[in-house]
Amino acid sequence: MKKIILFLLLGLSLYGADLRSKIDHIIIIYLENRSFDNLFRGFEGADTSDKPLQPYALQVDTNTTVYQSLPMGEEAIKAGFPMEIENKPFLLDSTVSQEGIIPDMLHRFYQNQLQINGGRNDRFVDISDEKGLTMGYHDIRTSALWKYASEYTLCDRFFASAFGGSFLNHQWLIAARTPYVGMESNISRYELNANSEVLKDGILTPDGYAVNTIQPYNPPYKAKYSDPLMRLKPLEYESIGDRLSDKNVSWSWYSGGYDEADAGHGDEIHYQYHHNPFLYFAKYAPGTEGRKNLKDEKEFFRELKSGNLPNVVFFKPSAQDNQHPGYASIKAADDKLYQIVEAVRTQSEVWEKSVIIVTYDENGGLWDHVAPPVVDRWGPGTRIPAIIISPYAKKGFVDHTDYDTTSILRLIEWRYHLEPLGDRKSNNLRKALTVP
Repeated sequence: MKKIILFLLLGLSLYGADLRSKIDHIIIIYLENRSFDNLFRGFEGADTSDKPLQPYALQVDTNTTVYQSLPMGEEAIKAGFPMEIENKPFLLDSTVSQEGIIPDMLHRFYQNQLQINGGRNDRFVDISDEKGLTMGYHDIRTSALWKYASEYTLCDRFFASAFGGSFLNHQWLIAARTPYVGMESNISRYELNANSEVLKDGILTPDGYAVNTIQPYNPPYKAKYSDPLMRLKPLEYESIGDRLSDKNVSWSWYSGGYDEADAGHGDEIHYQYHHNPFLYFAKYAPGTEGRKNLKDEKEFFRELKSGNLPNVVFFKPSAQDNQHPGYASIKAADDKLYQIVEAVRTQSEVWEKSVIIVTYDENGGLWDHVAPPVVDRWGPGTRIPAIIISPYAKKGFVDHTDYDTTSILRLIEWRYHLEPLGDRKSNNLRKALTVP
């Protein structure tokens, strides 16, 4: 028996080493604000809201009374949605095409926890400013995203690392922790009652952690935040960028519109500063050596074509291409995704040694029926789509393993022998990979 166990352990070790040596490029495409059910309802083999493993709870109001019908929010009504809908998921495409833009919805730290409501996921409508719109889904069966999910590996238990919005989830993507501001700051903070209901909205938790959108201290940042006391002081702790640089592993964060933002024109192009998490760190301030790792998206395509693509790539599409409700369409982001993936897959030399991970920062206030696992005070938050595209991804496979955004870090750390960031014990995405 001992010999059998040793043989199996040796086999697993050799498998890991063999797979590790085959991967030279890990490419993360980080889209915006969609829940799993919002995009993949009806996907064969996945746990989606048309065929849940257990019946999902109907939406309830603040008094826990089941809605007889769901009211619609003001902006949603202006966009053409009815004033009331049935208490169930509904197709968005019947009212707004996938080339159009649905209204943005509330997506904030404590509010997301209230929406999840102990795993029942039954207060999304009650807490949202756009009410019933949160229950909407798209039929994206003809999209590139669905095609890649069908051809490679779709993860149907992948959760946003943190509750709430984009700022915090971008921070967890690169550092696996929540920035601490302290108790002396005048930056607005939440006030909660004994039941953790929100009495007053804010950027900081009552004990001083930054959980909602705040601007970076160093430029670029939104011009209206000229008071430095209202911006986040430069962060000093380590990120995945530091760990990679220390090991001489090449990496870059590419974002659409970065050159214009860096030149002071970010507000003109609707650049989302909080979607570039390295801007918040002292090591990536203007004039530093680390700043050279922050690049415009056009550099990605140039470096890919020239054979100089870094080992680790973070790609953040521009505002109009990131799929965020309120300012981006499903179609524009899907076209951008196709451009990126096909540039790697069919127009470069790196495909055979690449792993592409397509995922989202968070759910954007959109409902999902699967309860996130209970891990720590920061998350995980609501379930989001994640697709693994690679010669080493399992083909036509739905992975039911529990993952969150820090699982991406675990893959990078495993591949490059890095010490893990943060205390979250998340599963490594290598579970979705295999040697052909």
